[in-house]
Formats: sequence, C-alpha cells, structure tokens
Amino acid sequence: MGYSSDDDKILSYNDVVLRRSDLDILNGPNFLNDRVIEFYLSYLSTVHTSPTISLIPPSIAFWISNCPDTESLKDFIKPLSLLDSDLLIFPVNDNTNVEQAEGGLHWSLLVYYKESNSFFHHDSLMGLNKWSAKQLFKAVSPFVSDGDAIYRECSDMPQQKNGYDCGVYLLAVAKVICQWFSSGGVKDRDELWFTDVKETVPDLVNHLREDILGLIRSLMSEKS
Repeated sequence: MGYSSDDDKILSYNDVVLRRSDLDILNGPNFLNDRVIEFYLSYLSTVHTSPTISLIPPSIAFWISNCPDTESLKDFIKPLSLLDSDLLIFPVNDNTNVEQAEGGLHWSLLVYYKESNSFFHHDSLMGLNKWSAKQLFKAVSPFVSDGDAIYRECSDMPQQKNGYDCGVYLLAVAKVICQWFSSGGVKDRDELWFTDVKETVPDLVNHLREDILGLIRSLMSEKS
C-alpha cells in the first residue's frame, strides 16, 4: 500500500494523535471519527480540571459496553475510579462489532450525574442510539452506584438537520454540560443542564467544527 499524506501526524495532544485526514473530516460535511471525538473530549478535560468530572474516550466507552466477560470488565474499569466522579460523560456509538475499528453510523452522549443518581441520554437523531445507550448504561451502572441508578432519554435534545453532524452535537452537548457543572450548575434535579443544552447547542453546532479546527491549528503552532 502506497504512502498517503493523509496519514501524516499533525498533532499529539495528551494521549491523542491527530492526522491530516482528521482536518479534512472537520473541514467538510463528514461524520466525525473516534480521534476527533477523543481529542475534543480530552481538550475539555484540560479546560474543566475538576477531578470530579470524567470524560471517557470513545474506545473505553465502547469496550465497557461490549466487554463479554464481567471479571475482565471489573479489572478494566477499576483504574478509571468512576466512583470518584460526580459527572461522567460517555460517547455512545452504535457499532456492535468489536472486530471493527471506528465502525458505527451514529454518535450520541450518555451522562451520569451522581447527585441525581441518573443517566441521561442525549441523542440528536430521534433516539436512534437508544439501544446502544441502554447497553452502556446497564454495563457501567453497577460501577457508579449500587445498581439503582435510573436511565432517562432527554426529549428536548436539539435535533440534527443532516446525516453527518451527530458527533458535532455530541461534542457541543459535552461542552455545555461541562460549563454548567464548572459554573456551579442548577441544583434543581429536574432542571439540571437541560435548558442550557436546548438554548445553546443549536447555535454552537453551527461553528463548532470551525472552532475545533482553529484549536488544532493553534496547538500545532505552539508545538512548532
């Protein structure tokens, strides 16, 4: 197989290595891949440094959801110290094939908030990922509570207007929720961050691709 400049590494950030092809994905009307999702979640974790916020990379969330062996899952999850977090953010992908890297056709977001002992699923395409989100919820719930956490679909989640922006919505919601939590949040258990998401995300997704591209180029300049 011949060399392609798309494979060129352009940035190493925390544990994420971005390639030139990732810029192309952000530039065009394209489905976001695991690397771009992981990069921006990693960036959010450096902005919102509270030890009680955990933004879980896509590959780890996928393995938690699809690990076939309970004992292996216990060993895998232990170093994550999920019980120490008040806010957990999990990307959800509808890929069910553990042999297929970066598979799947849709992204959504699953959030655990300890104070309400609840998981909230934010899906920008009419609940398309409900099955995958519930699978992740069932897998991770025993490790963050006594197994009595509840699951909720967020009915007011802003909806995407095309077939490729689900990952952008995921990242926009993650950003809004992290900002809500870091600012002290609304302590009304029924309200939480839902109004912020409903009011902020539709505008945010319009420029988030451009924002992430600008962030990557800025980080590249700092390292050059």
